[in-house]
Amino acid sequence: MSTRKEIKRIAIFTSGGDAPGMNAAIRAVVRTATFNDFHVYGIYRGYDGMIKGDIHRIESNDVANIMHRGGTMLKTARSRDFMSPEGRKMAYESLMANDIDACIAIGGNGTFTGAKFFSEEFEIPFVGIPGTIDNDLVGTDYTIGFDTSVNTAMRAVDKIRDTADSHNRLFFVEVMGRNSGYIALNTGIAAGSSAVLVPESDASVDDLILMLRKGAKRNKLFSIVIVAEGNKFGGAIEVAQAVKDKFDFYDTKVAIIGHLQRGGSPTCFDRVLASRLGHAAVGALLEGKRNVMVGQLNNEISYIPFDDAINKPKEINADLLALAEILAL
Repeated sequence: MSTRKEIKRIAIFTSGGDAPGMNAAIRAVVRTATFNDFHVYGIYRGYDGMIKGDIHRIESNDVANIMHRGGTMLKTARSRDFMSPEGRKMAYESLMANDIDACIAIGGNGTFTGAKFFSEEFEIPFVGIPGTIDNDLVGTDYTIGFDTSVNTAMRAVDKIRDTADSHNRLFFVEVMGRNSGYIALNTGIAAGSSAVLVPESDASVDDLILMLRKGAKRNKLFSIVIVAEGNKFGGAIEVAQAVKDKFDFYDTKVAIIGHLQRGGSPTCFDRVLASRLGHAAVGALLEGKRNVMVGQLNNEISYIPFDDAINKPKEINADLLALAEILAL
């Protein structure tokens, strides 16, 4: 296992979907590593850049004035080539050409899967920082970007509420969350939605129709239903079509918020979380840890093996699901 004496040059990269707060994490890694006399190198465009040798030295001044920016200064990309042994060998050769001793990866499930295989094949220590708006990684209460994304979605629904109220409309609002309902559930509660449909719930379209009918009996003038894009009964368009014919007194509309949820200046929460996790990732390397993701559980720094972060499902909060249904009455 690598020790502090063996690690002098570390590389950092972002991979997969971008998330607000990634730049704050990069800043924390670079400045913490510099404080501990490491040389830091940035890998541009994730694993694709690692294969192509797009690796450059980063100094402390290079990460000034980036904390408030969304996206990632290191850019990001998905790499099919890295999925092959030949591609990973090319990536290894690029790291060796730059004398890289360890890597810090910011991303989600796919990023950590690649890091796990690569580290096992070539004995290079990897530490992961959870950067994904979906908040779907076990081992941390929150992932970088989730809070910003939920606030973006909530503000969008607040605006939709104004027109829904004015026109007696039934709105189906689709938010991101391919396999995770965290964005939908939190947005639904915060925006006062009439119902929330998430991948983790068994609630059917018939259940939704029953709930909407209850609201109609109370002379509810408009309704907003939040639908996670990965909902098992379809996205907002499909669900709206299934419900539309049942409520001819509603003017039914669909709004898909889409990639607006990925962009924008990160919230205070995401900036602080990213800073803590970036600092902790360097600390993990100093302590000789490898193949782990740093997280925050109950406001304390935690470490979880990549195997668990990748393979263990993060259960949705059942109490929040029940709360969303009660408050929609």
